[in-house]
Amino acid sequence: MTDDGVVVDEAIRAAWDSYRVLEKCTPAEERRQAQQRVQAAMDAYGPEEVSRGTVFLVGVLTGYLIVEQEGSKNRLDPLSDLIPAVIRKLPTFEMADPVQVPMATGVLMAAAMGMDTVAWRDQFGPIPPNEALVHSFVLWLLADLFDSTTERPGTIDQLMRETFDSMTAEPS
Repeated sequence: MTDDGVVVDEAIRAAWDSYRVLEKCTPAEERRQAQQRVQAAMDAYGPEEVSRGTVFLVGVLTGYLIVEQEGSKNRLDPLSDLIPAVIRKLPTFEMADPVQVPMATGVLMAAAMGMDTVAWRDQFGPIPPNEALVHSFVLWLLADLFDSTTERPGTIDQLMRETFDSMTAEPS
């Protein structure tokens, strides 16, 4: 585990790959490749670091949703709309452990308040597997909400993949 809210890049990418595994629109071959990348990152850095990557992305997407909607007449208020909308949908995931919802809510609150979500979550110790799974579901729900607000399915996936590609591009 890294310190001070810093997460290994490959763990963040694996966290996004976890989203791609959950996303039903991901083609089968891409899903298989995403699963392999997640497993490779877990083998190299541990499941804890990939979970921290998911917490990081929850913070990024929450912040992005808040900023993207500034000035919009249909703006979701982070505390009264955005967070409750995500938390209310968690029970639709059968594997979401209700005991883990308060921590997921805390991560969303930290993000809405502009805090470093990873540093905030790290203060409570290692992320257990049941909690990690809930954070993955929250990430999926945020991505779905983002796509819904743009009315273009796959928009956030394309944006995230372009971001990751630009991070690995060699300078000319």
